[in-house]
Amino acid sequence: MDPLNDVLAVLDMRSAQFARLEATGAWAISFLGYQHIKLGAVLDGACWVETEGERPVRVADGDCYLLGNGRPYRLSSDPAVPAQPSSDFFAGFVEGSTVRVGPSDSHPDAVVVGCGFHLDTANAAVLLDVLPPLVHVPAASEEADAIRTALNMLRKETATTEVGSLLIVERLAHIVLVQVLRSHIAAQGPTGQAWLTALADPAIATALGLIHETPAHPWTVAELAAKAGMSRSHLAARFSELVGTPPLEYLATWRIRSAARELRSGNRTIASIAAQYGYNSDSAFSHAFKRVTGMAPGRYRRQARLASSSS
Repeated sequence: MDPLNDVLAVLDMRSAQFARLEATGAWAISFLGYQHIKLGAVLDGACWVETEGERPVRVADGDCYLLGNGRPYRLSSDPAVPAQPSSDFFAGFVEGSTVRVGPSDSHPDAVVVGCGFHLDTANAAVLLDVLPPLVHVPAASEEADAIRTALNMLRKETATTEVGSLLIVERLAHIVLVQVLRSHIAAQGPTGQAWLTALADPAIATALGLIHETPAHPWTVAELAAKAGMSRSHLAARFSELVGTPPLEYLATWRIRSAARELRSGNRTIASIAAQYGYNSDSAFSHAFKRVTGMAPGRYRRQARLASSSS
């Protein structure tokens, strides 16, 4: 059981546009907030990353960062340099190509790669609400060791136009993303008071894994506690403290998020999906679905299909 993998799967995480930036001299670029998550990695040199309302953070060779919550942000050689909008540099951009800022005949002072990740909009809050505006993983940190190999491959693949390079980069970006999330979990420990950092607590991670693996099972707090090796009262208190919601409320929400994935990915009837996740009537399922996602199952399916066809 891997609760983190379960959540990423339910969120239908897909990589979006990928870019490599090479910059020289004094420069600063402002970006509009990305709708969901933006992953960045410094492959050479150093620069500053700053999200709206937060202090600038210096990122150097081997560092990774994750931007969430859709805030505008900027990259620069120095926070004092006035920024130009990204549209000035990325007009006509082709995915996988390199954008150069400053003189192109000298070695760049910074090489940064970035990749956006799109989540299912109705469920995106599951991850976005528990991430800070900026997650920074320095190259010198213990957690960065596992990322280093992937970054070395990214350095090579983003500098070439060989067949299949974009596919390789996409897979590497997913690997780096998971490693960055792991690093964030490790850095916060089981005190972050959000389900993501609750994964650092073995017993609560076990309970989450059981709920994710068999959401239709009529779990009770007592049964989850026995499986996790805790008393009923201890599990209920610890789960609520770390995850932010009681176990059975989390279960009810997870059932709907799992059902939403079924609605997006297949042609099964809404009634059969409702039954799969423990709902005895369409009306009960529709009411629960609307409470979690803000829309009825049929409307959700239609909107998901429309979004898929237009992407």
